[in-house]
Amino acid sequence: MASPDQSADPFADMKLTEWTSCGGCAAKWGASLLTDLVRDMPAGSDPSLLVGLAPFDDAAIYQVAPDVAIVSTTDFFPPLVDHPADFGAIAAANACSDVFAMGGRVVLAINVAAFPEHFPREAIVAIFDAAAAVVAEAGGTIAGGHTIRNPEPIFGLAVQGVVHPGRVFRKGGAVPGDVLMLSKPIGTGLTLAAGEAADKAAAIAGMRTLNRAASEELQALGAAVHAVTDVTGYGLAGHGWEMAERGAVQVVVDTATIRAYPGAREAADRGVRTGGDRRNRDYVEAHMRSTATPTGEALCMDPQTSGGLLAAVDAATAAMLGDHWWRVGEVAAGPSAIVLR
Repeated sequence: MASPDQSADPFADMKLTEWTSCGGCAAKWGASLLTDLVRDMPAGSDPSLLVGLAPFDDAAIYQVAPDVAIVSTTDFFPPLVDHPADFGAIAAANACSDVFAMGGRVVLAINVAAFPEHFPREAIVAIFDAAAAVVAEAGGTIAGGHTIRNPEPIFGLAVQGVVHPGRVFRKGGAVPGDVLMLSKPIGTGLTLAAGEAADKAAAIAGMRTLNRAASEELQALGAAVHAVTDVTGYGLAGHGWEMAERGAVQVVVDTATIRAYPGAREAADRGVRTGGDRRNRDYVEAHMRSTATPTGEALCMDPQTSGGLLAAVDAATAAMLGDHWWRVGEVAAGPSAIVLR
């Protein structure tokens, strides 16, 4: 879906990012803090809860029939882009992504919104409309929501999907010899922080793109897909480490082959680092081995918003994926680690 035409746009001069101090998935708590918090929460005892907090994954899975399970997730954040329609579309694509990362299909979504009382009403309508269009493209319907007052604008969705209980994608399951495939470029944080206008437009278009088609391609490969997650706020390194830890394997990233959004690699070369970079480094520091360049590391630590699906796939089958997929590395035997080279 293309970004709105700025030539006749009532929001052309609006700067949503001036309403907030931190936007997109970079606004998430650091992974180390969140992991400690989740670890202290009680695990579910309902046998129908197939995926919950022990261990947590991209979404919760609850079985309701022999061949049907509910996929439940929520995601919301402050603006990371200036145009209301871009913000609504990106937030919706990002929230739906967790359903696709679990191998499910989107059926229902509920808006989660908070805005200052003096926030322009027309901008709120544009955010809601763009989100509704993306959810419809994802295969679902927005059926309601909740809006509160807040000093900074925040928007996202609670999304429900369905999946066959025997065909759930999980973070765990990667085996040595798998190849690591990624469905979108890397570098949304770096590009939005320091890219040119055209660079930012390319990143925005990527963030507005759903992971539905990528998920359906993986589903078509069946048992050849061993592990899946989506790459968001913890960066490629952080989400790669989660895959390594759950599978008791080493996730090896070839940083020289990373497909980056325009302007991201150049920004990293200049020493630009986003706010989430340090938190993501802290998360993986004890589990990382790196011979990568500073730029390669920066791309792996960069927090992504509405990033692509990362999949560990049988090497003989990976070539069946579409051209928009690219090989980012491989899975190796050894103590759990994220390896950057």
